[in-house]
Amino acid sequence: MTDTNRHSAPLPVGDVVPGDPPVPITVWPVPAPQPGETMSNAMGVRLVHNLTHPSDLIIDLTAGPQLARAVIAAHRRSHLQAARHGGWGREAATLIVSGWPFDNTASPVEFFGRCHASLLPVGCVAMLLPHGDLILPVDVVIAAKRAGLAYLQHIVAADRPPRRGEHAQLDIHTDVLILTRSTHHAQAGGDDA
Repeated sequence: MTDTNRHSAPLPVGDVVPGDPPVPITVWPVPAPQPGETMSNAMGVRLVHNLTHPSDLIIDLTAGPQLARAVIAAHRRSHLQAARHGGWGREAATLIVSGWPFDNTASPVEFFGRCHASLLPVGCVAMLLPHGDLILPVDVVIAAKRAGLAYLQHIVAADRPPRRGEHAQLDIHTDVLILTRSTHHAQAGGDDA
């Protein structure tokens, strides 16, 4: 006997913005960056391998050589760090990686607007934030949404991986917000977030 009653999927619970689907949170066990640098070598490798394919273009707006090393090792193409000082180039990128605060005189919405204009339709922006400020990720997501980007994923970078059966607290050092071009074009110019 088959059940003819149709059941809807359960409603998501937790930290969800009304009208937005929940954002997955992933833990990456990678070392913390050195002082004055945006990321560790392991973080650069994970970002490049998880968010791009061979020969994809990456715009590197980070401090330190870690992302550049990962780009070269993975056979990607990049506007390596010179993008911070010169131009981002005319070719659209698959991935833009930046630390926060970004090295720019533009407002956050202007910065994300430039990211939006420089991304391929399937591209992503990875914003690396120092962990600890509870309001900063919200402010970053609001500015990104105003520029037409959607919040796709939250990566929590911790020094030690969680161990099964242990109730140890994660030593989180970086929050990585993955943003992509929004399919809701109405948000791009709006002031509501």
